[in-house]
Amino acid sequence: MSHHKVPDNRKGLRIAIGITAVILVLEFFGGLATNSLALLSDAGHMLSDVSSLVFSLLAMWLAAKPPTADKHYGYSRVEILAALLNGVTLFVIAGLILYEAYHRFLAPEPVSSLQMMVIAVIGLLANLLSAWALLHQGDVQSNINMRSAYLHVLGDALGSVGAIAAGLLMYFGNWYLADPLISVFVALLILKGAWGVVRQAVHILMEGTPPTINARQVQAQLEQIDGVLNVHDLRIWTITSGIHSLSCHLLVDERADSQAVLQLASSHIRGDLGVRYATVQIETLTPALAKAGPICTMG
Repeated sequence: MSHHKVPDNRKGLRIAIGITAVILVLEFFGGLATNSLALLSDAGHMLSDVSSLVFSLLAMWLAAKPPTADKHYGYSRVEILAALLNGVTLFVIAGLILYEAYHRFLAPEPVSSLQMMVIAVIGLLANLLSAWALLHQGDVQSNINMRSAYLHVLGDALGSVGAIAAGLLMYFGNWYLADPLISVFVALLILKGAWGVVRQAVHILMEGTPPTINARQVQAQLEQIDGVLNVHDLRIWTITSGIHSLSCHLLVDERADSQAVLQLASSHIRGDLGVRYATVQIETLTPALAKAGPICTMG
């Protein structure tokens, strides 16, 4: 009998926070000892990541609080705000890397490259361990907050790879321009991931239709229910990662069983679409309503 592991996002974040904090201290003092600006910059990157991971963990704690009289969905949206903040900080981090790379192009500095590579390799292994913890303990596929934290850790890993590559080029060829060149490449990769997180977070906050649900297909499927003449005022949006909401009006024939139509529609919305919160209003076609003309189906 197979058992599916339930994601433990909090445990994954706690493991990643502990590992990242240790490597932060190591890279900071290692950067001072080797005169490596790359390691010091990566340490600053990790400081930002530790803060973001802690904020993500705090957001999950708040999201688990029950709804109140004035917050009917509880604090679920805090996770999306945390993901948006993490995405924005990724943009800031990439900007700082590009800014630092510009100055290194102008004035490359000698670095104790061998010691730098040793510390960078340790940092890379630690980052990969953190990424593994988030990937196997948490849900980085459907939870945008976890995915943004995961991208932060991957950004750290890419920074470590860049530091190792730059260290090799500096150690064997004394080519100190390798550091800013690789930093620019890493910054562009970070920007690509950050854009995806920010775009999805803004889409959710703007109450856009979930990308996994096609609103026109939903309308067509609901209109296939016997007795349904029209579906209008259809709204589908996301509360937080994996939790969707839907509301609509169903215009049904006065000869149809309204309760049966409602049960079929609710079963499809909650069962097939996986929508947790659904509000379906039944309207019966009367002669007066029929004379009023067509009803807008989408809007």
